[in-house]
Amino acid sequence: MQKDCRTVWANCLHVIRANVGEQSFRTWFEPIVPVALQGALLIIQVPSQFFYEWLEEHYVDVLKKAIVQELGPDGQLEYSIVVDQGNEQSRPRTVNLPAARAASQRPPANTPTAAQVRPMGSNQNPAVSAFAGNGSVTNNAARQAANVQAAAAALAPPPPLRNPFEARSVADRSYLDSQLNQNYSFNNYIEGSCNRLARSAGFAVANKPGTTSFNPLMIYGGVGLGKTHLVQAIGNHIKEHAPGKFVLYVSAEKFTNQFIESLRNNSVQDFGNFYLLVDILILDDVQFLAGKDRTQEMFFHVFNHLHQAGKQVIMTSDVPPRELKGFEERLLSRFKWGLTADLQSPDFETRVAIIQNKMMADGIDIPPQVVEYLAYSVETNVRELEGVLISLIAQSSLTRREVDLEMAKQALRHIIEDVEAEVNLDFIQKTVAEHFSIPVDLLKAKTRKKEVVTARQVAMYFAKEHTNHSLKSIGYHFGGRDHSTVIHSVQTVSDLIDSDKTFRATIQELRKKFTGNK
Repeated sequence: MQKDCRTVWANCLHVIRANVGEQSFRTWFEPIVPVALQGALLIIQVPSQFFYEWLEEHYVDVLKKAIVQELGPDGQLEYSIVVDQGNEQSRPRTVNLPAARAASQRPPANTPTAAQVRPMGSNQNPAVSAFAGNGSVTNNAARQAANVQAAAAALAPPPPLRNPFEARSVADRSYLDSQLNQNYSFNNYIEGSCNRLARSAGFAVANKPGTTSFNPLMIYGGVGLGKTHLVQAIGNHIKEHAPGKFVLYVSAEKFTNQFIESLRNNSVQDFGNFYLLVDILILDDVQFLAGKDRTQEMFFHVFNHLHQAGKQVIMTSDVPPRELKGFEERLLSRFKWGLTADLQSPDFETRVAIIQNKMMADGIDIPPQVVEYLAYSVETNVRELEGVLISLIAQSSLTRREVDLEMAKQALRHIIEDVEAEVNLDFIQKTVAEHFSIPVDLLKAKTRKKEVVTARQVAMYFAKEHTNHSLKSIGYHFGGRDHSTVIHSVQTVSDLIDSDKTFRATIQELRKKFTGNK
């Protein structure tokens, strides 16, 4: 039965897979495409010049073994290297190069080299050099040696090296997964005073990766403030507008685990080379590299080469670089080369915008008073706020009820971890109102009756003492009063505690009830 190139190459892959590691196989052999079989000559397409050089340097023996086993001792191999992806009007273009031959068997200096440019699929016969089964290997030119050595030594502490990936094609890494979440974009990242600098810098990097002064870009801030959303939005924007760029998002924990695995499998070189393929590297939660000396060493070299090659590095951290502990000073200094921007807790207006954006995305309608209630009540971070919204949406769907204020309060009780912050406001108001023998609603009313004003001031005092609500939020829950009213109430109660024994006894009695229920 006559063989075709696909069958021959599939059989070769079985031999190769048995002789190389799984990661190496996926990285260096799965992207290869068989092009043609001309007698005992197999032509395979590889994504780039660098790809070709790496195969010749590291896998020539296993390739020879596979070709000989499949095509016999006269088997030959030729590479078709993509140099231009083309477009709708013109087909991609390739350069054909032979497999390597031992230096002792090189053709004389005046012999033409076996390389020519032709459209993919052309019937023009390429110039061919033998890949013989008698143990001899071919080598098309000594000029590749320096490039191969540079690639192989890419992880050593460098003087600056030539970028070994200059010759690769636009789409030669399209088979690699960027690990990005497509739901994260600039369109659904709400801008506010809390994140304006970071978002603006991120958008500039997304439009011109590696060419701005924001390299590296370090985004830092507390938990749930949108660091991951922002850096993934950058990555998704780059992939959309520059699809030939290889963007990789990876957490510092995953980077560490991959490195440990490469040590265990003696594949550190493959690990390092994979990261050198990246055009935009996004490393999330870099603080987790603290104390991991060998992982930091690896990242240091990867960082150096990417930065020297004009590639973009983006990182996130929970603290600014100056506060990172357990890092080598040389690595920390590089973190400070570009721009460091922080994310702060969103203000009230930004929280309202986040809620409204989420409502629009999920196609739900929440009354304005509920939106305000949620925005005032959840001040810590965006993640908790989104958790409350998800709970509300689920409850509304399951119970077939419209979202109302009571449902929002229930959602806060079940979602927010320090739930006392919400429970205490209701409990404080109820307890104080009962003690002063007035309805709870009067604490939120506009009345200026002395007994009501005193009760309201006491309730505000305990709200400040026993909850995590801001002054503005406390004022909102007492009838929409501003923070200055809360400050005045707290000061008035403090003064009365110091000057009035009867009043001080009242406060002590009430405090026992609150501390006993915390």
